[in-house]
Amino acid sequence: MRKFVNYLKESWVELTKKVTWPSWSSLQNSAILVMVASIILAVVIWAMDYLFENLMKFIYTL
Repeated sequence: MRKFVNYLKESWVELTKKVTWPSWSSLQNSAILVMVASIILAVVIWAMDYLFENLMKFIYTL
């Protein structure tokens, strides 16, 4: 049990003293970047799906 308590104490010190947390503006910029990349990826996947669906419809109607 002593090792576990020591682990928790060391973890707390590391999280509060040694970790460099990003600033709020940096965090917002990263979040916006992730959202934009997700939207772009979703649009690309949607376009590929749409084109493939129409291609298959065209092939099956021959």
